Amino acid sequence: CPLPPPPPPPPPSLLPFNPHRSLKPADRNKRDKTSRVFCTTSGVFCRKSASSGGAWQLEAGNTCYFTALAVVLKTSDEFPSTDEFSKVELSCLIESISTINPRIEWKKIINNKPSYVYFDKKISGDLENRAVIREPATLVITNATRSDTAKYRCEVTAADDTKSFDEIVIDLVVRVKPVVPKCSVPKSVPFGKTAELSCVEEEGFPKSQYQWFKNNEEIPNDPKTSPKFFNSSYTLNTGTGTLTFTAVRKEDAGDYHCRAKNDAGQAQCAPQNMEVYDIDIVGIVLGVLVVIIVLLCITVGICCAYKQGYCSSPKQTGNNYKVPAKGDGVDYVRTEDEGDFRHKSSFVI
Repeated sequence: CPLPPPPPPPPPSLLPFNPHRSLKPADRNKRDKTSRVFCTTSGVFCRKSASSGGAWQLEAGNTCYFTALAVVLKTSDEFPSTDEFSKVELSCLIESISTINPRIEWKKIINNKPSYVYFDKKISGDLENRAVIREPATLVITNATRSDTAKYRCEVTAADDTKSFDEIVIDLVVRVKPVVPKCSVPKSVPFGKTAELSCVEEEGFPKSQYQWFKNNEEIPNDPKTSPKFFNSSYTLNTGTGTLTFTAVRKEDAGDYHCRAKNDAGQAQCAPQNMEVYDIDIVGIVLGVLVVIIVLLCITVGICCAYKQGYCSSPKQTGNNYKVPAKGDGVDYVRTEDEGDFRHKSSFVI
């Protein structure tokens, strides 16, 4: 006797039922409103039949369920998304309910903290004047903004149902187009040195990815994949927008610009030119030698000037002083210290 096939799944909002009574064939595939019994043909099973001398025979069997009064919710889109300033629907469909006027609430959840956006049949919070309820429970945002990106929970309470509460969570993403990124390109770089080009844009959502272009041609992530950039040595980070040359070559000179891109759109900065110049080592060495020679000449000239006495100050001696004339009527006397004169006592008197 082969194994019987598995029974079919229960219909929506029905639970398995095992009645302690025999079911008539007429009860199959019918709903009994009094006992709330629902029967379907489940397949076949093996049974010994007395009429055939105890041989195994295949007979049809029934699977029965009883109805359960319960509120059941579903959604047509659990992860909706839209562009900024556009319309979006948060679908909350009541699949099963017996209560005539259920209580419907919507909550916005940010960082695990819920706040009401629909309560007591009124739109509230930051969705006021920007959202409506479409019967029975769908929330329609007419002008979505970047601040609307969050989780939303639809809650329905049905007091007359056996299972009186159900909820469903919807994750909304509002896409924001990037603005013109800020690009930084060095104007001139020595040959063989490192150079870093940066590109930053912080308004777009989801977070922007970056592309760099040289002379309006996109720079690949791996230079070895393009014949034009095969000999270049750089690393490109599309997440942060940095383009780093480890050793700049003459061929790396040109006009560079960056593009920020996400699901909502793209924006790019104006091209900026980067020059690559050679370092003149011979010229630098000659310049240093000239400076050294000039310093040596200045030093020798100062030394010679000191030896010739041009830079020494004249010393005062006793012969340099002259005795004042006596025409003024005052007598002076010279002491042992040269250059020291004082009045006679007669003058003092």
